[in-house]
Amino acid sequence: MRGIAWNDGWRFSLEQPPSPHKTDIDDSGWENVRIPHDWSIVSGYSEEAEACTGYLPGGLGWYRKTFVTSEDMCQKAVFINFDGIYNRASIYCNGELVTFHPYGYSPCLVELTDYLNPCGEKNVIAVRVDHTRYADSRWYTGSGIYRKVSLYILPKVRIPVWGVKLTPVVKGDQSAVIHCNVQLENTTAFESTAKVKVILTDPCGKRLYEKKYKKMIAAGYREELDAELTVEEPKFWDIHEGNLYGVRIEAKVQGEVQVMEERTGIRYFHFDADKGFFLNGRSRKIKGVCLHHEAGLAGAAVPLDMWKRRLLALRECGCNAIRTAHNPASEDFLDLCDEMGFLVQEEFFDEWDNPKDKRKNGTEKTVDYITRGYTEFFKDYAQQDLQNVIRRDYNHPGIFQWSIGNEIEWTYPKYNQATGYFNADASGNYFWTLPPYSKEQIREKIARLPRDMYDVNKTAHRLSKWVKDMDTTRPVVANCILPSASYESGYTDALDIVGYSYRQVVYEYGHKNYPDKPIMGTENLGQWHEWKHVLEKEYIPGIFLWTGIDYIGEAQSCGWPQKAMKNGLLDLNGNPRASYHMFRSLWREDPYIHIVTQKVSDSLYKLDENGNLAEKEEGSWKRRLWRWHEVNEHWNYTEQEMTVIEVYSNCEEVALYLNDRHLGTHRLDEFEDHIYKWAVPYEAGTLRAVGVTGVKSVEAQCSTTGFFEKLILHADKKNLQADIDSAIHLELLLTDEKGQRIRTQEAEVEFVVEGPAIIIGTDNGDNSNVQNHKNLKLMTYQGLAMLVVQGKEKGRIGIYAKSGNTRSDAIEIQVN
Repeated sequence: MRGIAWNDGWRFSLEQPPSPHKTDIDDSGWENVRIPHDWSIVSGYSEEAEACTGYLPGGLGWYRKTFVTSEDMCQKAVFINFDGIYNRASIYCNGELVTFHPYGYSPCLVELTDYLNPCGEKNVIAVRVDHTRYADSRWYTGSGIYRKVSLYILPKVRIPVWGVKLTPVVKGDQSAVIHCNVQLENTTAFESTAKVKVILTDPCGKRLYEKKYKKMIAAGYREELDAELTVEEPKFWDIHEGNLYGVRIEAKVQGEVQVMEERTGIRYFHFDADKGFFLNGRSRKIKGVCLHHEAGLAGAAVPLDMWKRRLLALRECGCNAIRTAHNPASEDFLDLCDEMGFLVQEEFFDEWDNPKDKRKNGTEKTVDYITRGYTEFFKDYAQQDLQNVIRRDYNHPGIFQWSIGNEIEWTYPKYNQATGYFNADASGNYFWTLPPYSKEQIREKIARLPRDMYDVNKTAHRLSKWVKDMDTTRPVVANCILPSASYESGYTDALDIVGYSYRQVVYEYGHKNYPDKPIMGTENLGQWHEWKHVLEKEYIPGIFLWTGIDYIGEAQSCGWPQKAMKNGLLDLNGNPRASYHMFRSLWREDPYIHIVTQKVSDSLYKLDENGNLAEKEEGSWKRRLWRWHEVNEHWNYTEQEMTVIEVYSNCEEVALYLNDRHLGTHRLDEFEDHIYKWAVPYEAGTLRAVGVTGVKSVEAQCSTTGFFEKLILHADKKNLQADIDSAIHLELLLTDEKGQRIRTQEAEVEFVVEGPAIIIGTDNGDNSNVQNHKNLKLMTYQGLAMLVVQGKEKGRIGIYAKSGNTRSDAIEIQVN
């Protein structure tokens, strides 16, 4: 976050005392909280709540912070930026309403200057957060001031917050220019001259040079200063190479200096309707995942170290792009993506003019009080929210697309009928069936439709214009669930790129009928058949899998106590699933191999008359949906029970051994579904798979484990900073006497924490675990439990775990 961190010293209450926004009420009994803060995840799960938002409550909460008007504040302008409040926030200063901010995902920048008390006196900021409509989304949102807060104390002649725009332009391999646009505003009654110094540093922090400028700003006016910063032999920002140049702007007016610091990356890219995506002159495939903004046990108030661990795991898989589904991300998350070299499609809205039915998710039946969402405010606030996000995020080099909407077509149902899917032979099966009506028929039917007050194409064009008024360097995209209608309704005319949501079946249709418009997958199934289309079709630049990580909510098809679906490459704890290993083999070129197992009776396969494995439903791999089929990461079965061994690998051939006995060698091209398979009678011991490509080989093992004997506690680091971004993950494993992780036994375990620690939460990765995450005692799942802690203050934290009479070694953590 930019500005001065303003996250400590807040008080919070879910009670409703009289006039909590007034300065003279007694808030000493309120809870002391540190921002970011999410009260819903702390409140705990309830079967009485709604599945769409993960069985977690909302409510009406108040925050208060008391501060003194400093001498600096008396002489300057004072702003606060809330990076995210969920939602319907009313912000008061000294009892007066400053602003109302309904959208939960856009930044809220407010000026307090005219509301402050005289120098040396106390002030009270009060924030009312109305999340009584707690099922107003199709996924878990969190409640409260769940992102950081920053304070800005700026001169009366100043660079405003978000007042610096950096635009890199590459002149060739050996040269680039960073266009630096600086806004300068004069809020005084006198003309002023600003002396501006612009300093450029390279990705290692070395100062390259500085430039000096003078700019006259008339009283009450805003001027712009443009600087061109030439970079010879630039280090390009690239996939997984977060080379960031620093730009420091010093604006001096009458001896007072204001400093603004920004970063950017030098890169260039384009989309070609026939050839796909090019970054820095090279053809690249977009290996993307969709991510919601919460992180399991932390809810929506996520320490940055939690995101770093998760993004590192995705990067290890070969993932190179993130879609911020279905809303703008935090400023800190985008900083992290820049540093780690992730492309980002930043999405603005899940609803436009008309609401979605959060419970039914696509069948738009009913909207009642608790499910009323942003649509109520869209008409009046959409432009402000969209453009403030762009102002805040313009300088992030990772952002390469702005998405104006997600599956919006559902909310304009008259267009859906024009496709023929819902009133013809296709019976609504738009996943695998081409549009029943021809392009001409769809066009004719749409032409006869009456125009409504709010029309999808008009709104799309308005949103696209608002984007392009702010930024013409990045394409506008949307995630279209029924593109065959969207092309003819005029919706896609507003887009530079048409994103397809689960519509691989119409890739060829779209490319043939609308050849000048680039297309790509913007929401896709985490299955091999999705990636196969990308490899086979040069004009498809890539996809975004649904999803990279499991997320709380959208669980109405699961039923209590399932709080989440198993769609992610990573589970709720951020640990890999079987699908992760498959995509690790697809998305990276270095040799990789991974073993999973299953009983034949529980698998997708059967034994044919020759004893070979065959799909129970022939060709079903081509139509597998979100959830990966059930497999196990263990080798513990009943003797001679027939099992399926699956191996996920990119090697040309793989040999399988059981207790060093060769069970056969296969080639990858023997398997249409890209999964090596063997049928093997169970025998205790060790499975070993050896993959070979050319002269390179790699191997994986899976061994029979014994009974639970030991607890092994691992920490991902041993040092913490006493701040809101630093966190440590502690994984607890049940192991046998050899130290092998046991996945077939469970135990109740308890974490014991001593010292200045803040408990972020515990979880076991099981989507049906609905106990409160602050509980230090829980059951393992597949032999694992996890604890995440932060440091409260400097000192030492000691942590160990126990289960009955079994105790782990203690881990000591230093808090600095």
